[in-house]
Amino acid sequence: MTSTRSTQDLLLSRIRDVQDYPQPGVVFKDITPLLADPEAFTALTDALAELCLRHGATKIVGLEARGFILAAPVAVRAGIGFIPVRKAGKLPGATLSQTYDLEYGSAEIEVHAEDLSADDRVMVIDDVLATGGTAEASLDLIRRAGAEVIGVAVLMELSFLGGRARLEPALRGAPLDALITV
Repeated sequence: MTSTRSTQDLLLSRIRDVQDYPQPGVVFKDITPLLADPEAFTALTDALAELCLRHGATKIVGLEARGFILAAPVAVRAGIGFIPVRKAGKLPGATLSQTYDLEYGSAEIEVHAEDLSADDRVMVIDDVLATGGTAEASLDLIRRAGAEVIGVAVLMELSFLGGRARLEPALRGAPLDALITV
């Protein structure tokens, strides 16, 4: 088992900065090299699964789309259910939806209404916490489905975008764990 510091170093070493993507002046944090490295991807999966187990999660919600890539193997590793939160119109059947504001405009996410219940303790997993809008909307959606939010876990928090401060009230005391903060 690796230490927290060496896990962070390994994960950071596999995240590539892409200058001026998707627009000039933006430095995009590309996690695809991390996903392509089995040692780093396993370390990430193990670290997130440990958080889920420590907090007593019974379900893991993954946020579209990169959150799916991280959350599904974490759910398998932790031995608990995986629930996708999708963009509006992507799920068949009865759904609950939540609209939220973006910097320019708005977006909507959905979850299958029957996938969560009052007995569920839910950990939300995503790749990056940026402004916090999608995560905040997912917490509202989970609670509207009747489940308890026990935390949010992300690979990387972009602290300069203020997502933690925005998300703090919506967490209602649940922890926000970022494996890496930049």
